[in-house]
Amino acid sequence: MSKKLPVLFIGHGSPMNAILDNSYTKALKKIADEIGRPEAILVVSAHWQTRGTYITYKDEPTQIYDFYGFPEELYNIKYKPKNCEKYSKIILEELKGENIKSTNEWGLDHASWAVLIHMYPKADIPVIEMSLNILLDEEGHYELGKKLYKLREKGILVIGSGNIVHNLMNFREEIDAEPFKWAVDFDKYISDAVKYKQHDKLINYKNVGKIAQLSVPTDEHYLPLLYTAAMQWEKEGAEFEYEGIQNASMSMRCIKIE
Repeated sequence: MSKKLPVLFIGHGSPMNAILDNSYTKALKKIADEIGRPEAILVVSAHWQTRGTYITYKDEPTQIYDFYGFPEELYNIKYKPKNCEKYSKIILEELKGENIKSTNEWGLDHASWAVLIHMYPKADIPVIEMSLNILLDEEGHYELGKKLYKLREKGILVIGSGNIVHNLMNFREEIDAEPFKWAVDFDKYISDAVKYKQHDKLINYKNVGKIAQLSVPTDEHYLPLLYTAAMQWEKEGAEFEYEGIQNASMSMRCIKIE
């Protein structure tokens, strides 16, 4: 049996981070150095929403540039892992009975490759992506996340890739713009809930009111956190590998649970 791997939540933010060298991207490299080389990686992506839960099933997944109007340098980045189908089969087998489907019609969007280009730049580890089922509520996503726990014992690194705070309406061009107070407050509220294993607060984040509405105007970037939290076993702690808010309204907090 493989050694049990940690589980991660990575705040991925703007695609521009893929070509930047800053404290955030350095933290991603450090996380990968600490973990070492997994057999495969499963990314629960904020950028793939479906009716039902799907995983990619393609030996060489298509790289998706799911953004517009960015510098050409970003579109020139190539991230093309191979031999992924084998691990798609393993994941489907391990999650048999959970109604997980497979498709070759999706690939790796920037929630995956813009993060992994810093963590495992050689692209020599198989990568599978998992979608967010729009038919599930927060509790449903959390419960499905629990089922992924067994993958940690199979050499598969599970990453929830989103953002705790993600408000594009209030996005500022300057990456180091002063964060909005509501963004800081909500990020702190959620990080405390992670730290003290108050998963009910994570699931019921909307109960916080106005700061939750501003921080999570749409839920797709928040939901991957529920998958990560759900895989936290009783005696496991959470480490904040990176803390910070970019562009005033985007939490880049990265969490490692082990």
